[in-house]
Formats: sequence, C-alpha cells, structure tokens
Amino acid sequence: MKRVLLEVAYDGTDYHGFALQENAVTIEGELNRAVSSLEGRDVEVIGASRTDAGVHAKKNIAVFDSLSSIDPEKVSGALNVRLPGDIRIRGSYGVKDGFHPRKCDCIKTYVYSIINDRFEIPTKSRYTCFVPVSLDEKKMDEASRILLGEHDFKSFCSVHTQAESTVRRITGIGVSRVENEIYIKVSGTGFLYNMVRIIAGTLIDVGRGKTDPEAMQSILDAADRTKAGPTAKPQGLCLEDIEILDRTYRC
Repeated sequence: MKRVLLEVAYDGTDYHGFALQENAVTIEGELNRAVSSLEGRDVEVIGASRTDAGVHAKKNIAVFDSLSSIDPEKVSGALNVRLPGDIRIRGSYGVKDGFHPRKCDCIKTYVYSIINDRFEIPTKSRYTCFVPVSLDEKKMDEASRILLGEHDFKSFCSVHTQAESTVRRITGIGVSRVENEIYIKVSGTGFLYNMVRIIAGTLIDVGRGKTDPEAMQSILDAADRTKAGPTAKPQGLCLEDIEILDRTYRC
C-alpha cells in the first residue's frame, strides 16, 4: 500500500463545498467516487482544506492509500477521465505513509476577487463578487495590514465554528487593483470557518467608506463577530495554493 497525494483544482459553483455530506454533491464525494472506481474498492480521501459551498480552488490537496500498481504520477490522468469537467487533478505523487494534509505545517493562500464597476461581467460572475459602489483599494490595503501576524481572530470567525482556539497567524495580506478588478490576497498557517470571507466583507466596508481603516484594530481586539463586516459572497473566493513547508514529505 502506498499513500498518494492529489493536487486538486475545481470550480465550486455547483457543489455544496469540499467536505462529504449526506444527500449533497461535494468535491470530496466526487473524489471518493473516482478513486474508488480506479481502485476497485471503497476508498475515502483525506482533504487539506474544507472549502465552503461555492468556493473554488486552484490547488487544494488530498491523499488516499492506494493498492493499485499504477505509478502515483500517472494517477492524475487515470482519475481525470473519471471526474466531472469542473474538477481536475493537476498533479499526483507518492508521499510518506504518515503524511496527513491537515496535520502538516503549511501556508495556505486565498484570493478574493471583486468586480468593482457599474455593471456585472457575465463571464466572470461565477468567480467574482460584484460591488457597484466605488471602492478605495488603498484604504482597504491599509486596513488589511493590521491583520498581519498572530492574533485572536474571533471577530472574523463564524459563530458556528467548532475550533478549540480562534488564534491564527496571517503571514501575508494585501489589496490590489487591476482596472475594474480588486484582489484581496491572504496567506496564513490556518484559517477559521468563514474567516477569509469575513475579512473580505469587512475590507469592502472600508473601501466604500462605511468603516475607517484604523477601526480594523478595534474590530480585531473586540473578539466579537458582530463588530466585523458581513460575510462576503462565496463565489469571489479561491484557494490559490497550499505550500507544504516540510520538503521531506515526498517519496
């Protein structure tokens, strides 16, 4: 038996999130179906990031234990012919038996994309949040920098979280604009339930002038979900990358 890692990309629009759910179509469910078909037995993958319904990924990761004689690097191609077109395995390879994608040291990077214009762009509506009110991306960027480092992010976490601790570390964050598109890029060692979407919603409030950039510190210190902005829509969010810090995990 060998453990195989999958680099998974998907359009999350038509799925009820990554994690397996009864009576709902999910990314994990589709992966389990494809891997089980390949292996000729029931197999369940272990995913790194349980993205919400409607959220996309360019690189999520998952692992499973294989009994197949197929070379791990060829598993990606064998699975892609068994998966729907909005899910693709962009790479596969062998990893050490004890490797667990949710227990390894890593940096996750998310990007939240906004169309800031008078009208929506239909070709981008599945992957962006539309905001018709003019946004000041410089003020948004200023406010975002306050979140750098290790803090209690309880104000930026869903009240339905089951996390034992709401302390997390953001290693990089910033807001940029390219013409009518604004990008909020956030990297960290781990994120709480809805954390990035609440950060995005709060920064949108800053950009539209509803909240001063300096207020981000008091929102953070309050450790109170009601002090932060709304949870931004899911379609604007994409898991861009998961960088595994331990370079010895591959076989």
